[in-house]
Amino acid sequence: QVQLVESGGGLVQAGGSLTLSCVSSARAFHNYHMAWFRQAPGKEREFVAVISAYGGGTQYGDSSKGRFTISRDNAKKMVYLQMNNLNPEDTAVYYCAGGAVLSTAPRVYPNWGQGTQVTVSS
Repeated sequence: QVQLVESGGGLVQAGGSLTLSCVSSARAFHNYHMAWFRQAPGKEREFVAVISAYGGGTQYGDSSKGRFTISRDNAKKMVYLQMNNLNPEDTAVYYCAGGAVLSTAPRVYPNWGQGTQVTVSS
């Protein structure tokens, strides 16, 4: 089984920045497309960003484009999400996900981390 563990969440003021990290136990991490999703209480899981297995392409959700940057380090088996200009609407549990198929749909990804809380105060 592949384990994904997120870290880096916390409390930040509006306008601030935060970088999330996700480490994978996958043997062939470079074969997995990696994505970030988020979910606030009472809301559906929302696509944030995805990066292709070899890092050749990225895609962002409407709420994150222009503010967030997804990146990966295959040698370290890690995925990152740099978040800038945060606002209270970004408050949610952020999840790292991985799979053999690149998609913006949560159900496509078989591997998930436990999530890390990001809280943005106004």
